[in-house]
Amino acid sequence: MAEQLAGLADDRALLGRTSTAERVSDILRSRIAEGFFPPGTRLSEDSIGGALGVSRNTLREAFRLLTHERLLVHELNRGVFVRVLTVEDVEDIYRTRGLVECAVVRGLGEPPYALDGLRAAVTEGQVASLENDWKVVGTANIHFHRELVALAGSARTDELMRSVFAELRLAFHLVDDPRRLHEPYLTRNRQILQALEAGDRIGAERLLEGYLRDSLARVVEVYRRRVGEAAAGGDGA
Repeated sequence: MAEQLAGLADDRALLGRTSTAERVSDILRSRIAEGFFPPGTRLSEDSIGGALGVSRNTLREAFRLLTHERLLVHELNRGVFVRVLTVEDVEDIYRTRGLVECAVVRGLGEPPYALDGLRAAVTEGQVASLENDWKVVGTANIHFHRELVALAGSARTDELMRSVFAELRLAFHLVDDPRRLHEPYLTRNRQILQALEAGDRIGAERLLEGYLRDSLARVVEVYRRRVGEAAAGGDGA
């Protein structure tokens, strides 16, 4: 927790003099999306409020906003926790991704497209893989798809998908072999990028559909196994 709080202290400058609950929630959402707060983590009002230099009321409002986004959950007499997703949550996240991301690619106009953000995310993932940092590879993967959504040029779509991608990070935390999950998508992200560079949005959409289908199957497989293991452990207690 100390490392996470140190990171939040660095974000304190982002709040400025006109700090608001929305800005605090933006920071915490980003930290969740970057993997700093794993599912099940209890968020201490005193520690986080002190790190960010905000009042208890402001922080509670930020928690309320993120609870509405399904990133946090309030447990009576226990506090606020980062949410642990269910299999149904994961399936709904991917359903939403398919509807939005594929529609963005399908709706692209005539090339060339503004692909610098996608190129940077592909490079970020490749560099992290060489360093065997699979958590960062997962973050780069999320960056890639966030930049893909940004091609729509829609602030509303960007806002919608920010919380979806933050939830996706919560799903990634339960995967016991992050390399097995993320490594194949280094190549697949590059293939999507190459299709868009060639102006082939139909091919890019086809690649994206297969990507999302396979990724969902892998994550759900892990979730079902972990839920089964937890149930078996409970039976043996």
